[in-house]
Amino acid sequence: MNYELLYIVWAPSEYMFRIGNFGVRWYSMCWLVGLALAYFIVKRLYKEQKVKDELFDPLFIYCFFGILIGARLGHCLFYEPDVWLSSWQRVFEIFVPVRILADGSWKFVGYQGLASHGGTLGLMIALWLYCRNTKMNIWHVLDNIAIATPITACFIRLGNLMNSEIVGKVTDVPWAFIFAAGDPVIAHQPRHPGQLYEAIAYFIFFFIGWWFYQKGKRVGEKADRKSVFSAPQVGSGFFFGLCLTLIFTFRFFIEYTKEVQVDFESGMFFNMGQLLSLPFIILGIMCMKKGK
Repeated sequence: MNYELLYIVWAPSEYMFRIGNFGVRWYSMCWLVGLALAYFIVKRLYKEQKVKDELFDPLFIYCFFGILIGARLGHCLFYEPDVWLSSWQRVFEIFVPVRILADGSWKFVGYQGLASHGGTLGLMIALWLYCRNTKMNIWHVLDNIAIATPITACFIRLGNLMNSEIVGKVTDVPWAFIFAAGDPVIAHQPRHPGQLYEAIAYFIFFFIGWWFYQKGKRVGEKADRKSVFSAPQVGSGFFFGLCLTLIFTFRFFIEYTKEVQVDFESGMFFNMGQLLSLPFIILGIMCMKKGK
């Protein structure tokens, strides 16, 4: 059987649509959809848990900037510090979505380079600030955000897929993608669609967390003291731990199918993504044990 006939040639347009010089990128739209879904999911959770509306309203702002700033700094400092710390101009470009050209003009390029580990850390710091200012219980907030996080992560990885970035290693599996619109160095080679693997996994993880939440809610509504201990409750830290453990354990192993992102990873036994995943896995397991 000729498996090459089954390879998927992947060459989507960078833009979802364009009107004149203005265009909406698929990557930006995936981020927007992921964050919007998380917004409505957490809003529903707050409503079910009878949390006041005024305590929910600022949450999205904290999360948005925490994730964006953390993801951006994570990429620049963890993966390419030699590039982004090489001059004050490049440091400035970390924080603004433009590239300053040699003639002094500038070009809008968006935030090219976002790291999920940095985004997770930025989100955790943002939620700590949110809880400090609203006097909300930190574990209650972390658990609610953790229930929604995998669906956002799913759409972010779909955005990476649309950008033909974070590609997998060369493979001969029949479902391999040929990223024809990506980096010319990797084009025309069948590769693991690592972004799609992650997106599917995170979609499944969302429903695992949602199932545990519904189970805990049913037990709580019955007010059965004996059965409360058989189902996790929001505010225990279990959902936060479950989210970290599932996502970053999967991240650790999926790295074996991915191409190295930066040259210095080539000689490493564990790459940067795997090393950065380990603390989150340990923290996740600890929180799950605490929540049970």
